[in-house]
Amino acid sequence: MRKGDLNDPKGLVFEAYRMVGITKSECRTIFLDWALSLPMEQDTGQTLRLLLDQYGEPTPDHPMSEVMREGLAGMAAPRRRGGWRSRTRPS
Repeated sequence: MRKGDLNDPKGLVFEAYRMVGITKSECRTIFLDWALSLPMEQDTGQTLRLLLDQYGEPTPDHPMSEVMREGLAGMAAPRRRGGWRSRTRPS
């Protein structure tokens, strides 16, 4: 994979790993921009796994590696549906 490829269309992840002193907060912003730049039909989870293999394996302590792992874990976590409005009213 290279800067600007199918898994990283804008080269955002590539550049994040090259930035010296980048913070976790900055990585979160980059991660969001990366996720929004993927085509709708692309499997985000699979793409994220590929990027983690490429960048996260060699640099597991990098803040971007941590953010991507959190993003992948968040995708696997079930989300609560409904709320107080979805409950039926007592008669």
